Amino acid sequence: MVLGLWGGLTILAGVMEAFFATCVFAYIRRMERRQSHPLGDVVGAHKAVLAKIRKREPLTRDEFDYATELVNDARSPLALAIPGALFSIGFFYVVGCLFMLSLDGGHPSFRTFIGGIPMLTSMNIAAQLRRVARMRKPLKTIPVIDSDTTESDTTDSETTDEIAVAGRV
Repeated sequence: MVLGLWGGLTILAGVMEAFFATCVFAYIRRMERRQSHPLGDVVGAHKAVLAKIRKREPLTRDEFDYATELVNDARSPLALAIPGALFSIGFFYVVGCLFMLSLDGGHPSFRTFIGGIPMLTSMNIAAQLRRVARMRKPLKTIPVIDSDTTESDTTDSETTDEIAVAGRV
């Protein structure tokens, strides 16, 4: 049986999906095994800390550690496996439909190209990951405020509450 262009691309997309799915599994497993940062449990902390980095505002030691963790997670090559898996599943759907249509002699319809939606979504996810990964350089130059040099006794819960409020704004 001759597969032709669409059949070969369908097989390639299936192999790539299996590869990316394996990488995603390894990446998520690695993240589940490590000790999570306490700010990771606060709603809006991710957004608030990254906004502080973009504005080049000083960070507390906890915020700095959390931001470093976020940037390192985004810089991991395995992080790009998530959008890669999403892209390859959409690609698999599109070329698989085209392959089946080539066998039947049909013409592509709108349904054939629905796989483009996860493909576009995956490109957005990859761009967001790269945007966070590029914060590595600004993160090195941002001043870190130690808890000893703050004005009064601010506790970690007050800092966490401030981040939560900033994340909701």
